[in-house]
Amino acid sequence: AIISGAALINALELANKKIGEIKMVICGAGAAAISCAKMYKSLGVKKKNILMFDSKGLINVKRENLSHEKKLFSSKNTEIEYLADAVNGSDVFIGLSKADMMSKEMLLSMNKNPIVFAMANPDPEISYKVAVKTRDDIIMATGRSDHPNQVNNVLGFPFIFRGALDVRATKINEEMKMAAVYSLANLAKEPVPEYVNIIYKEKKLSFGKDYIIPKPFDPRLISTVPVAVAKAAIDSGVASVSIDNWVKYSRDLDKRKGNDDRIIRLIRAKAKLDPKKIIYTEADRLDVLKAAQIVYEEGIAEPILMGRVDRIKKLMKEIDFKHKLKIIDLSLDKSKNKIKRFGKIFYKQRKDKGLTLSQAIKLLRTRDYFASMMVKLGEADALVSGYSRSYPEVIKPILKVIGKGKGVRKIAATNLMLTSKGPIFLSDTSINIDPAYNDLAYISIMTANTAKMFGYNPVIAMLSYSNFGSSSHPMANKVENAVKFLRRSNPNLIVDGPIQSDFALNKLMLTNKFEESKLGNQKVNILVFPNLDSANITYKVIKEIDGAKSIGPIIMGLDKAVHILQLKPSVEEIVNMSAIAVIDAQSRNE
Repeated sequence: AIISGAALINALELANKKIGEIKMVICGAGAAAISCAKMYKSLGVKKKNILMFDSKGLINVKRENLSHEKKLFSSKNTEIEYLADAVNGSDVFIGLSKADMMSKEMLLSMNKNPIVFAMANPDPEISYKVAVKTRDDIIMATGRSDHPNQVNNVLGFPFIFRGALDVRATKINEEMKMAAVYSLANLAKEPVPEYVNIIYKEKKLSFGKDYIIPKPFDPRLISTVPVAVAKAAIDSGVASVSIDNWVKYSRDLDKRKGNDDRIIRLIRAKAKLDPKKIIYTEADRLDVLKAAQIVYEEGIAEPILMGRVDRIKKLMKEIDFKHKLKIIDLSLDKSKNKIKRFGKIFYKQRKDKGLTLSQAIKLLRTRDYFASMMVKLGEADALVSGYSRSYPEVIKPILKVIGKGKGVRKIAATNLMLTSKGPIFLSDTSINIDPAYNDLAYISIMTANTAKMFGYNPVIAMLSYSNFGSSSHPMANKVENAVKFLRRSNPNLIVDGPIQSDFALNKLMLTNKFEESKLGNQKVNILVFPNLDSANITYKVIKEIDGAKSIGPIIMGLDKAVHILQLKPSVEEIVNMSAIAVIDAQSRNE
């Protein structure tokens, strides 16, 4: 009721209609319909203008044996018998019944700029495609996430209860509900954060027919709705405690949700938009299998499990993982033919490097070679490996089977660090020991592209122990040459250096001493280090001292979506890396 109430306020504004004058038809008379009708009445819809239908027809004064709730919306109109007659000449249709209750003809009979909330699940009273094709002036909402304007309780309940609990409200009254309605309605008119656009694959969401209520993944909800509800509770006298500093309360709410959690939710949500097939090379390890279960049940990806089939099935039983998924056990006879076929393909690929057919087939009996070939041939979209083995050991077969992408000089790795000051990418944390200046430049470009993949506008600081030519040491010169190379090859890229890390991250320090730096008015979100030592040490120090979460290392430059875990990662880290792998595969399709 609260969510649809907010949607109704905004829909009426767009339709240029006054709430006290509209004619409304409600199809359905269950608890949800009654609750919504009460809300609409509180918002200003006149009872005489509401016609409510149940399975027996119009609820009117002639009907007998009506429940108390239905009597509240019993109409004095005894002439209308059918739903189609009621819809004719109406302004708003509210559907809380079942599929196909509204026809094209009924929709055509509604007044100009009709408002249709077809909220039956899983299929609405009239399909979205049919409705928008029938009337180009329609303002429509459904209960589905695959259409604009999803009316979903997730927009309300968690945040309403948060506000109520924070002031220890003795009850949730009408004033608090109305506050939630108007806060949601007003939020939809505010500029939409870029990360919300990314999740929903929208170029630019803005208030209009296709955006009358906020999206469920909008992180602003946590610092908007509870504040409105808490204020209403205090003002209406049902709060047991007061809040003196509303700005601080709003900030605290944002912190409770957690910046790092928000980004992780964003990554997982983006993966869910187009799940891919991921092969896990060590699915017979408990943590890997637990992660695969979460990935499958949350709709992030479709796991392909590789390992000893008896061990996998035993573990699946232990963790109550009942779904039937593809399991690949290379020790079984049924895998032999595919091993030989893959071996022949690999032999043709590497014979000019001295590889024999028997050697190729032998290598394809191992998990990383076989899994890499599956991804190369399109039998899986992505690969996640490295749970129990060292990075160099895992990446070797991947490089041999899959190799670098077209035009890539060197592969590299970046870690997305979710710090107390916000997200930041660190490169190269895992692969290139002492890259030359041009390799350093290409690492920067690949990191910038990775940042864009996650919706960030790259702002790059090329780090050194010196600032902007203050040292002529070869190490500082290397970074300076990399910056020059980047400015020539990518003039639109925001990059500067050589620069010390404290100047890169402290705007005040930077602008006071180097006011002409391109980073002066920017928030740096990419740090590129001069060598592997400095990058790897820094990311691990940040992780331990700052308590930052690390997502990665994210491999950049491979021809396919392949990602390697740090040794013995947690279940959460495996799930996050799986989501990264899905997004990587998605971006390649795009």
